[in-house]
Parts: sequence; C-alpha cells; structure tokens
Amino acid sequence: MRRSQVTTVSLLAALALTACTNAKDVLDPSAVKPPANSAQALPATQGTSATASPTTTSPAPTATAAASTPATPAQTAAIARTRLQVAPIVGASVEAAAPLTAELQARARQRGVTLVGSTDQTATHVLKGYFSTMSEGKDTTVIYVWDVYDPSGNRLHRINGQQKAPSAGSSEGWPAVAPATMQAIADQTIDQFTAWLGSGGAG
Repeated sequence: MRRSQVTTVSLLAALALTACTNAKDVLDPSAVKPPANSAQALPATQGTSATASPTTTSPAPTATAAASTPATPAQTAAIARTRLQVAPIVGASVEAAAPLTAELQARARQRGVTLVGSTDQTATHVLKGYFSTMSEGKDTTVIYVWDVYDPSGNRLHRINGQQKAPSAGSSEGWPAVAPATMQAIADQTIDQFTAWLGSGGAG
C-alpha cells in the first residue's frame, strides 16, 4: 500500500466526524488556495450541528439523471431564496480546484442557485469542501466531503462521496486527476444541494 493510500485511509476513517471551520474564512469561489498540510486537513468536530444528514460514501447520481428530474414548486421557491457562498477548497491543489470551482459556478447558474462573494451579507448558506485522493493501479479516486452551513456557522447538511476515474498520465495524487473528474463532482454537488433544498432541508 502506497504512502498516499495510507494517508487517505486515515482520512476515510475520519469522514464520519462533523466539520466546522471559521465562517470568516469564506472567500469567493475563484479565490481557491490549499491550506498548509492540506493532505492532513480534516473536518473538526462541531458540537452545535443542526439537523445534520447521515453521511454516505456512495457516489452521487449522475448529473444527467438529476437534471432530468423536474423541480417541484417547493424546490423552485427554495432555490430562488438561496444565496450561496463557496469557501476555499481544503485539501485539493490549485490546479485541481480550478475546474471544480468553475463548474460549480456554471452548474449553479443552470440550477438557478445564486452564488455570492465573501463580503455579501445576504448569503443564506455557506458551502465548505474537503478533498483527498487515493491512487491505485491506473485509477485515481477523489474523496470529497461538503458541509453546508448557515451564516451563523451551524452545520445544516453534509454531501460526500467518491469519484473514480483513470489517472491522467503516469502521475499519482492530484496531478493524476483530470479536470473532467472534478467537474463531475461539481455537478453532483450542486444537484444534491438543490435536491436537499427542495426536500425542505433549507428550513
């Protein structure tokens, strides 16, 4: 087992913990930068989480399938009220995060979700993502966790899963992750977020 796999196995064991980061660190989706020791970054325990959903490591439904489901009136109304901030991505390289954040923006527009910057005081939700990779053979798996917070820093919902794809070139870790893999994760994330809003999870 490679050293990168050992680190990622440790990450997988910790994914059941709830996450909490400082809400003042929220930045525009384009202002993505990996933190120091990003490979070791893990969500911290949040003692005041509200209505957190059970976690799952199953991949999300494909973007095409999710998009083909018509939005209900309740979902449409919830989405129309939503103003989403996206915090810096934790654990991913800048190169890997760039196509992710670009697709988050594009998919959000398609689904009718308004994205706002870090200085916007009207945000209704904050999305924070934690990422890691696992390389095995010719494939690389991206493991991701997204936590949805309210403006006060209370965790409302969790979206997580894995996206496996052939490695790009002969590299391992983030250099082996193709842009299409991160774009697929972005599509799944926004689709699951809007589905949660439509289910009444927005409160």
